Amino acid sequence: MELKYNEIGKTGMKVARLAFGASSLGGVFREINEKQAIEAVFTAIDNGLNFIDVSPYYGHYKAETVLGKALKQIPRDKYLLSTKVGRYGKDGVNTWDYSAKRATESVYESMERLNVDHIDLINVHDIEFQVKLPGGLQKIVDETLPALVELRNKGVVSHVGITDLQLENLKWVVDRTPAGTVESVLNFCHFCLNDDKLNDYLGYFEQKGVGVINASPLAMGLLSERGIPDWHPAPKPLVEACAKAARHCKRRGTSIEKLAVQYSCSNPRIATTLFSSANPANVLKNIKVVQEPLNWDLVFEVREIIGKQYRVSWCNS
Repeated sequence: MELKYNEIGKTGMKVARLAFGASSLGGVFREINEKQAIEAVFTAIDNGLNFIDVSPYYGHYKAETVLGKALKQIPRDKYLLSTKVGRYGKDGVNTWDYSAKRATESVYESMERLNVDHIDLINVHDIEFQVKLPGGLQKIVDETLPALVELRNKGVVSHVGITDLQLENLKWVVDRTPAGTVESVLNFCHFCLNDDKLNDYLGYFEQKGVGVINASPLAMGLLSERGIPDWHPAPKPLVEACAKAARHCKRRGTSIEKLAVQYSCSNPRIATTLFSSANPANVLKNIKVVQEPLNWDLVFEVREIIGKQYRVSWCNS
């Protein structure tokens, strides 16, 4: 099988159904070898992954900086690039600023770190954090998005989107902005083996002409043999159910990671699914995995094991 390509909504951006998420380049999950991380980017591009997603928040600017070193060596027409505004950090301290002024500054700063003069898709990052800040989500509607639309009108960016864990927040913002303002949404942990809530919203986003990007096929480590990191917010019964499912997949002669990536890339209504790795071998392995047929019988067995924990979620903010 070959890699399949889908359009993100009505943007004209045709992307492979598997995409390269650059969060790992920021050392978000573990320490990285920078030379190896740059090679991981080359491996993704050389093997057909033409969409790269990053954020100034990942590694507190480190991911963009490392990615920028790789992009400097890749022809600009070989990839579509997405980054974000709103979430930042310095000296290990997370910060949030969804003001128009900071959003505009952030785009230019990102372009400098990334060694590009144009961003294909600019996203407002994890809008749920603005819920508890002055102005609430209305500030995204009234201030952040208009600032990004202005940059789109100037040709600095091509397309505008929003990201969040909470699907309800994405819908809330799309409902309150003029048609065409939000061209894509990025949602994570809601189209994976343990949670397919994103399915409930696909019709809505299609009706609005909004493209859908999926992320975190391993549910931030829940669907892995290694298990979750200490900071993972999932409730204990869900963690235990996913660990049991991982052991079942191993007994069946495969890994839950492989099944999870295949499943998350299986819905043609979702333009692409982001995964992240700073290891070239892992990048190549995942590209090969999505070109193999999905074992639907095993998918249903895993769902049965997860049982009552299916669609159990959490909040990030």
